[in-house]
Amino acid sequence: MRPLLSIIAAIAMAGAAIPLAAQNPAPPEPAPEAVEQLRHVIGLWDVETDFIGPDGEVQRTFTGQYRFGWVVPDRVVSGMSAIPELNQASAILFFVRPSRSEIEMTSVAADGHLWRMVGPDTSETRTTPNTPMADGTTMMLRFTRYDVQEDSFRSRMEISTDGGESWELGNEQRFERADD
Repeated sequence: MRPLLSIIAAIAMAGAAIPLAAQNPAPPEPAPEAVEQLRHVIGLWDVETDFIGPDGEVQRTFTGQYRFGWVVPDRVVSGMSAIPELNQASAILFFVRPSRSEIEMTSVAADGHLWRMVGPDTSETRTTPNTPMADGTTMMLRFTRYDVQEDSFRSRMEISTDGGESWELGNEQRFERADD
C-alpha cells in the first residue's frame, strides 16, 4: 500500500509544480459594452410582459420578476424569471465569450427546452439558431434590449418561422429595477 501512496503523492506534486499560468492562460478581455450589459442587469427586476397577437395588438399582459447575480464577475451572470399567473419559471445564464466577440444568453424552463441566444458582444440583440419544434416546424427567436436607463429597460422578442427571412413581434417587456 505504501508504494501506491508514494505514486499518488508524486503525481500530485508534479501537477502542483506546473505554473498556473501554463495551465490556464488568461482569457481575452471582453468588450466594455458586453461587461456593461452584464453589470446593468444585476439585481431584482419587476417585469411586465405584453404578449402580442398576429394582428399586432396586445393579447394579454402578465407581471413577474427576474433576478440576476454574478457567478464570475464581469463574465458570467445567472438568473431566474418567474411569471406567477402562468405558473412559469425559467433559469437563465448570461455570459460573454471574448474569444469570439459574442455575448450569449441561455434559458430553460420546466419543459426542458434549452434556448441559446447569441449575438455580437457590442450589440443588444441576440438570436437563436433555427430550432426544430415538436410539431415539425422550425422557429427562430430574436431578443433586443433597448431604451436602457439606469433603473429600467425594455425588451422585444420577435419570432421567425422562415429561417429569419421575416420576423413577427411575439412580446414586449418593461423591466423596472425593484427593491432587493
